[in-house]
This record gives sequence, structure tokens and C-alpha cells, in this order.
Amino acid sequence: MTSGDQKKTVLHEKLQLLRSVTNSSALSKASIIVDASKYIQELKQKVEACKRDLAEESSLPMVTVETLEKGFWINVFSDKNCPGMLVSVLQAFQELGLHVLDATISSADSFRLEAVGGEPQNESVDAQMVRQVVVQAIKKCMGS
Repeated sequence: MTSGDQKKTVLHEKLQLLRSVTNSSALSKASIIVDASKYIQELKQKVEACKRDLAEESSLPMVTVETLEKGFWINVFSDKNCPGMLVSVLQAFQELGLHVLDATISSADSFRLEAVGGEPQNESVDAQMVRQVVVQAIKKCMGS
């Protein structure tokens, strides 16, 4: 096989690989390349959408709730703070019938709360419910 034939064979194999990766049904070299270009643009759009989703997700508050023998330990962290966030979280506790027994709060640029809530008045309140209500209170405060 001559050098030219080898190059054609290698090029043909690479085009077929490109065709299969991009799910192209094109037969000509130019069409395969156009389909590959479109495929790359679609991938770029998907990457941008993922980046937006990640940015949105990272702006959400991190809320962890652990069940204690009598009550809950609640840890809240948000990169962003807004006026009234502490009040919103405390109102959420009140709605659940939780009394704050101890709390440490920091609310300069970010918001951090570590609190111990006593046994709720309503026995059906669990850690997941506390987490959901606190997250909703923070989202409401942030306007999202």
C-alpha cells in the first residue's frame, strides 16, 4: 500500500469515527464535518446550561438537620444574606413549633446559623420537614 493510500484509509476511518460519534447519516466529507460542527455547538450549549445550573445550585442555601434525643440540630449556610433572613428562619422554626434552645449566628456578607431546637410541639415533625421549611423560608427571603 502506498503512502497516499494509507493516508486516504486513515482519513476515511477518522471520518467514519466522527460520523458515528456525532450520529451523522451524511456520506460526503463536507456533510460529516458540518454535522460534527453542529454537534460541537450543541455540546457547547449543554455545557453552558450545566454551568448555569451549577451556579444556580451553588447559590442555594446549604441546610443540614440532625435529629437529637430531644429536638434537632440545625446548620444553615448561605453565600448570600438578605435583610430579614434570620427573622424568616426563626418564623419557620415557630411554624414548626420548635423553640430555639441555643444558637450561633453570623450574618455579615454570608449567613450562617447553628441552632439547637427543642422537641417540637407536633410529634410528626421530622428532620426532613425542618430542612424543607427552613430552605423555603430562605428562598422566600431571597426572592427566588
